[in-house]
Amino acid sequence: MKPDKQQFLQLIKEHELLIFKVCRIYGHTDHERQDLYQEIMIQLWKGFESFRGEAKFTTWMYRVAVYTAISGIRKTKNSKVEYRDPTQIPEPSFHPDDGKEREQQLAALYDAIKTLDEISKAIVMLYLDDKSYQEMEDILGINEAHLRVKMSRIKERLKKLTKN
Repeated sequence: MKPDKQQFLQLIKEHELLIFKVCRIYGHTDHERQDLYQEIMIQLWKGFESFRGEAKFTTWMYRVAVYTAISGIRKTKNSKVEYRDPTQIPEPSFHPDDGKEREQQLAALYDAIKTLDEISKAIVMLYLDDKSYQEMEDILGINEAHLRVKMSRIKERLKKLTKN
């Protein structure tokens, strides 16, 4: 069965802020964030047909976005992938947050987050998005007790990094 493009676009529109968060945390430049956004959209579209609704859509979306970001870091940055029919991939526009004041307030935090390893970045992102530890476990596949310990250590590190 062919995926429903309108349903996909509606779900993306409702939840695209989580994609922007992933791009903001894992992309270092506007260009990298835009490339990552496009790659996440491609992976979401490719996987949409197989989404069975066993988890919440946002849980599935986070999982795809985080794993796409992490696997993208491992790939050669200059490699280009060509797709046979790019018109088949829905393409919502990329609109970075224009709130300059907010960007300035968050800059120190994001700079500190960027020093973390990929998994720690994902944990922080989910935590900042008010995900429960159970939801984080579902998304990342890391048990809840380990997540709590990691989060405590991450908070301490971020406190030290943002005080400077």
